[in-house]
Amino acid sequence: MSKRGSPVKKRSVSIGKRKTSFTVEEQFWQALKEIARERQLPLSNLLADIDSQRQHANLSSVIRLFVLDHYCRLTDEAAAAGKGKR
Repeated sequence: MSKRGSPVKKRSVSIGKRKTSFTVEEQFWQALKEIARERQLPLSNLLADIDSQRQHANLSSVIRLFVLDHYCRLTDEAAAAGKGKR
């Protein structure tokens, strides 16, 4: 991680017809873009999906939790697949 500047950056995006912004660490931003690539979705569509499912938390928090959940699921799936190979 670079020691210059903040590791947290404000991102301005359009979700549907609405412009909004959120602030996340560079690692979460890169992970979010990777998830969109894996799902073969434009990043804007993935953000719209994430935004449509949130209830009261701010978008920055929901994005972080979405990324964390994604990688936790991958870890769980890999662990389950490993148990099946015994």
